[in-house]
Amino acid sequence: GYQSLLSQLVAAIVGKGLFYYITIGAILTMLALSANTGFADFPRLCQIIALDNFLPHAFASRGQRLVFSYGIIVLSTLSGLLLIIFGGVTDRLIPLFAVGAFLAFTLSQAGMVAHWRRVGGAHAWRNMLINGAGALATAVTLGVVLVAKFAEGAWITLVLIPLMLAVFGAVQRHYRQVAEEIDCPQPLDLRGLRHPVVVVPIKAWDRLAHKALRFALKLSGDVIAVQVNMHETAASLESRWATLVEQPARQVGIDPPRLVVIPSPYRQLIRPLLAYITSLKQEYPERQIAVIVPELVERHWYHYMLHNQQGEVLQALLSLQGDERIVIINVPWYLKH
Repeated sequence: GYQSLLSQLVAAIVGKGLFYYITIGAILTMLALSANTGFADFPRLCQIIALDNFLPHAFASRGQRLVFSYGIIVLSTLSGLLLIIFGGVTDRLIPLFAVGAFLAFTLSQAGMVAHWRRVGGAHAWRNMLINGAGALATAVTLGVVLVAKFAEGAWITLVLIPLMLAVFGAVQRHYRQVAEEIDCPQPLDLRGLRHPVVVVPIKAWDRLAHKALRFALKLSGDVIAVQVNMHETAASLESRWATLVEQPARQVGIDPPRLVVIPSPYRQLIRPLLAYITSLKQEYPERQIAVIVPELVERHWYHYMLHNQQGEVLQALLSLQGDERIVIINVPWYLKH
């Protein structure tokens, strides 16, 4: 099987006895400790880049173990992919390592030249010459490695580095555009405030509908409960609506919600709801439409597979419309058993 160069050297010197395994174990321990340097510094580097808006802000957040979890996960994933792609033969990764190391040396030395040029001082020129010579030496070495090891994998860095720079630029542009769009230097504008028209989709009269309607009546006096009649079950709710909703509302001096039943002969649920909400936007062009979506929260994740998740689909489709007058509110009901 495959043997690394270090393994071959140790075997040639001391044989394959006990000392061979002690030496290989010591090498493995040192390599594991040196690899930890990457897991300590790469996430911190990602955090610095993320704070400058060149990476997603998730890289700047610490996880439950007070480390930058996203950076560690990305580094672990990329390391595993490299080992898989190169068949676990670390010798094939040497060209990538050499290019990365000498590129880092060149950039750091060039950065020090820029630093001394900006700071100045009595010894600035001397320090600039020293760092400039270092940058030149490492740059020449980098060029030699790129040419000599190009076909052995060094070309990958020539592809990945421009690609990474393009990704950084795209992320930074996105954050800049978002900041420009949501920036609001004006004070709070309270002119023309009106209660929203509240829409509550309900399947039947249950605890979800009860909780959602109670919350809706706290928001506005114009509440519409919408039921899509797919299975000829709406008649029973219509006949009980006055007793279940209208009479209790009038007893406390609240305008009762009105029930709108939408027929759906083709057994569709989402499309009739979207069409009705669109008609409300046209009927009330100056008011916001608040859609309250009752949500069933299960205790176990696998129970969600037993439900159709129509509420999540409705929320997603309403969000994709991009209408600023549409407000989506979740009202969860937590199952206890």
